[in-house]
Amino acid sequence: MFEMVFRHRDFVLIDKAAGVSVHSGENGSLTAAVAAAAGVPRVWLVHRLDKPTSGLLLLALNAEAAGVFGRMFAQRQVAKTYLALSPDRPKKKQGRIRGGMAKARGGAWKLTRSRDNEAVTDFHTAPFSDGLRWFVLRPQTGRTHQLRVAMKSLGSPILGDTLYGGRAAERLFLHAAVLAFEYGGEKFVFRRLPAPPWPPLPDALRTPETDLPSAT
Repeated sequence: MFEMVFRHRDFVLIDKAAGVSVHSGENGSLTAAVAAAAGVPRVWLVHRLDKPTSGLLLLALNAEAAGVFGRMFAQRQVAKTYLALSPDRPKKKQGRIRGGMAKARGGAWKLTRSRDNEAVTDFHTAPFSDGLRWFVLRPQTGRTHQLRVAMKSLGSPILGDTLYGGRAAERLFLHAAVLAFEYGGEKFVFRRLPAPPWPPLPDALRTPETDLPSAT
């Protein structure tokens, strides 16, 4: 379900597995499981990952910290970096995807020309390797399905994202790899690369600009 990555007196960071919902009632309660692992009565969810998305998820250990982190996420004071894979060549290799988000059919969302419910995502890619292209995605907003819609708009739906026209696969290949923020006067940067069945991260993405780990 998850792996504990880091514990602070006010928060914990976990690596959530793909297929685990952050909401109660599915796969048991993730928050209850994290609280039990941390040895506390409860934890507070301060941001979310889609059920099929894996990676770093921060949970507060007290109400005061939950309020602080909630404001930080709302005010874009937490930098997030995601990794994605697609077999399809994008319309452009780097840039910014910007537009309004509106509901579409079948539980999907779509990008519009409106600025209502605006979603902003910065991205760049690495060359194809074994028939797949890596994408580094940095959301500047936090809309529902934002990254999945952004990838579709590039003509490169995420591998495994059949809702948005992606090729079927064993899982959705979208992973929250980096969280960076300041808290209590201290800077924190957490990095977590995806595990197999993801392929190894290409060296072209192991740069200071991507903030992804160097090869060991």
